[in-house]
Amino acid sequence: MLTHLLGFPRIGSQRELKRSLELYWAGSINQEELQATAEVLKTNHWKIIADAGIDLIPIGDNALYDHILDTTTMLGLIPPRFSNEVGLDRYFSMARGNAEKGLSAMEMTKWFDTNYHFIVPEFSSDLKIELNYDQLLEDVLQAKALGYQVKPVLVGPITYLSLGKEIGGFDRWKLLPQLITAYQVVIKTLSEHCDWIQIDEPILVTDLKSEVQAKFATVYQSLKAVSGDTKLILTTYFESVGENLETTLDLPCDAFHFDLVRGKDQLNELLEKFPKDKIISLGLIDGRNIWKTDLDEAQEIINQAVDKLGSSQVLIGSSCSLLHCPVDLKSEQQLDSPIYNWLSFSVQKCREVALLRLAISGKDVDQELKEHAESISDKANHPLTFNQAVRNRVSKVTESDLEREHRFELRKPKQLSSLNLPNLPTTTIGSFPQTPSIRKVRLDYKLNRISKAVYETQLKEVIAENVKIQEELELDVLVHGEPERNDMVEYFGQQLKGFCFTSFGWVQSYGSRCVKPPIIYGDVSRPNAMTVDWIKYAASLTEKPMKGMLTGPVTILCWSFLRNDLTRQEVCQQIALAIRDEVQDLEMAGIKVIQVDEAAFREGMPLQKSKQESYLNWAVDSFRLTVSGVEDCTQIHTHMCYSNFNAVARWIAKMDADVISIEASRSDMKLLESFKTFPYPNDIGPGVYDIHSPRVPSTAEQLALLHKALEVITPDKLWVNPDCGLKTRKWPETLESLKNMVAAAKQLRNELN
Repeated sequence: MLTHLLGFPRIGSQRELKRSLELYWAGSINQEELQATAEVLKTNHWKIIADAGIDLIPIGDNALYDHILDTTTMLGLIPPRFSNEVGLDRYFSMARGNAEKGLSAMEMTKWFDTNYHFIVPEFSSDLKIELNYDQLLEDVLQAKALGYQVKPVLVGPITYLSLGKEIGGFDRWKLLPQLITAYQVVIKTLSEHCDWIQIDEPILVTDLKSEVQAKFATVYQSLKAVSGDTKLILTTYFESVGENLETTLDLPCDAFHFDLVRGKDQLNELLEKFPKDKIISLGLIDGRNIWKTDLDEAQEIINQAVDKLGSSQVLIGSSCSLLHCPVDLKSEQQLDSPIYNWLSFSVQKCREVALLRLAISGKDVDQELKEHAESISDKANHPLTFNQAVRNRVSKVTESDLEREHRFELRKPKQLSSLNLPNLPTTTIGSFPQTPSIRKVRLDYKLNRISKAVYETQLKEVIAENVKIQEELELDVLVHGEPERNDMVEYFGQQLKGFCFTSFGWVQSYGSRCVKPPIIYGDVSRPNAMTVDWIKYAASLTEKPMKGMLTGPVTILCWSFLRNDLTRQEVCQQIALAIRDEVQDLEMAGIKVIQVDEAAFREGMPLQKSKQESYLNWAVDSFRLTVSGVEDCTQIHTHMCYSNFNAVARWIAKMDADVISIEASRSDMKLLESFKTFPYPNDIGPGVYDIHSPRVPSTAEQLALLHKALEVITPDKLWVNPDCGLKTRKWPETLESLKNMVAAAKQLRNELN
């Protein structure tokens, strides 16, 4: 019985990769220095995994930016606009754009239902595969030379094609024959050096069209034909395979991996139908959450599989790649001891995988298992996790708590009168650049180097400057810029009961962007107002509307590590009531525009249609519970990140926000296609400025995007704004981009008059 991981975090326990990337992009280090950091991390991670007792070491999961971008680069499927770029310059231009050369970045979107973003492949008729897998082969040979049993990791060809975008009406599946040939070359070469090759096909946990299902057999017959004695393990994760089970098990692979954390409901059917001549990989250690695994329960599952297939036909592994977990719990020195003892990060999860194999094999690990079980029991019964007042409040929520007083058509005239906005109003999403000086002020206050009075004075100076800048730019609805906030979820979680925070619990979101998700361990409530004083101060500096900025309950839920003893719906209701209190306090303080961001609304949706409606119902209700206690004249905004809105447009409408802003510039407004078939009834601001790319979009470029938006949205409902918050950008590019954005709005107003 072997153990393995599907992947390991890339960033390093202290975010070493992030820092090196940003130094490289700033020109402070050269390519060799960047690669040296990546090399140290890669080899250190191999050693950590092996030392924990994992048999098969994943190779090729150490992307500098993104593993899908790595696959695109390996295959040579480079969009033509990057044809004059080479090496790392091309790699990063594809991910981030290149302002000097006028190159727009490739689109970015969420990896299934996670908060990780991948770079979307582009498929067009002028592409031809030019294979380059030298780095993967070098890593395999290097790891073997170090004595490791290696398992190179490839993104499966069906998943890769399914996640890309078609350019100019090109049919992506026309690339499949080329892709099969390329994968055959890679697998044939790798098979000469390793006993296992992992091929990730998470697309199998989604609802596939029959014609896509049918393609799997041809692909994997071709790949198995060249693998020789090397075992191909096809991995699925993030859900059960559902209706794709027979398609999966019929494939000529040697082993199949299943997520038995998020897809636990598939276990009985799996064991009933699993072929006895194949190897089953049991994904028992949660790759997306940070709680210790119930090893007693996991052992029961292993025993069921062993009874059916025999121990030689069973692998034990993580449910998915540990990419979505922090690196090492041992770095945490500030967590309360009860909570610390309940947790398991990536390094500890490696040990959990190994411990299961040792326990099943009859090794003497009884004391370690006993201590582990005691932690699980302590968490289940600890008073920190329970608050009767919160449970009572949730139980008293009624339908009337979810309804605004009047529908949008009656609210809007009151808001127009109250806010005195022009046609095509301009605004930003909320945050402004987080400069080193701002971060220093927050750090100095956190470390007690400065008093609360000094801290507040210095941040109020920043807010005043932000307001002045916006007035000079002639924006219509202003924000305070959020200098007091580290992260849009962490900031609120730090002020809510039921949350705790790590010092080094970083997880990669995209590229060098890392987040430190809060941990929800107990019932959630709001002891005090969280934003009111800052927003009131900002509003006092201007006659223009000032927007209160909050994070919505679904996003807080999705971007936190969630307690695993309540349903998502129950936790979300608790958060919604806490944020509802803040919304009402802002309104009482005179704030008439309040944005409640639900960036993760689409991300939180289950991957299979049969489970989606239930989620959408309670997610919409949670948002409405948050915002429906305000008067008609208070304008409620929300913001959503990169998403395919086709499946959820009518549900977004049910949220009944007065204004929604979405990220649309990278897709050239194609994300608005869903609103052609379902006209959005309220106001909408499709982003015209891609804040994820370090380039300044011209007035003409942003005006062109607004013209495309007008093909779907009527002028009286169109807002003008960037794609997202501006905290990661620098001030010079931000000012120039916003100046161009306002100019584009003014020009369009003139055209329409």
